[in-house]
Amino acid sequence: MISVASLIVLSCYPAALIIAAFNDLYEFKIPNWVSILLIVSYFLSAIFLLPPPTAMFESLMLSIGALIVGFILFARSIIGGGDAKLFAASVLWIGFPGFAVFLLNMALAGAFLALFLLLFRKTPALPIYAHAPWLLRLHQRPRDIPYAVAICIGGLLSFQETLYFQLVFGG
Repeated sequence: MISVASLIVLSCYPAALIIAAFNDLYEFKIPNWVSILLIVSYFLSAIFLLPPPTAMFESLMLSIGALIVGFILFARSIIGGGDAKLFAASVLWIGFPGFAVFLLNMALAGAFLALFLLLFRKTPALPIYAHAPWLLRLHQRPRDIPYAVAICIGGLLSFQETLYFQLVFGG
């Protein structure tokens, strides 16, 4: 039987990803509390869902590896610090079995996002952008990509691959 508490903690993952994506889209920033929420809710979910300890350990190690790679990419100015933290926190939820699918979904979403932004930024800024400052920022920052959008899409498309999702809904 599915408990309400397990559904609440399970819903933190997609909710946090969506919040991060919109915040990155609007402000080119991902608040630290979003990544913290993902981490805390992951471990809180373990209380309700009782995953195998080995699976949690694998996810934790994979997430630490993702954080290290993310900070290397951040140090080389390839991605933002918020993107690195969000990616690592998302990987914690995804775990080893769904990692390849997550990476593929995220990479495809990132490619489409980059292509869209390239085309969007080649068009002249429209007067209506003055009424939506986030659109103007998105248009005027040619080197920046709100990659939390791609992480969000990749994470949402891969959500059913997570151990916790399968523990709640069967897999």
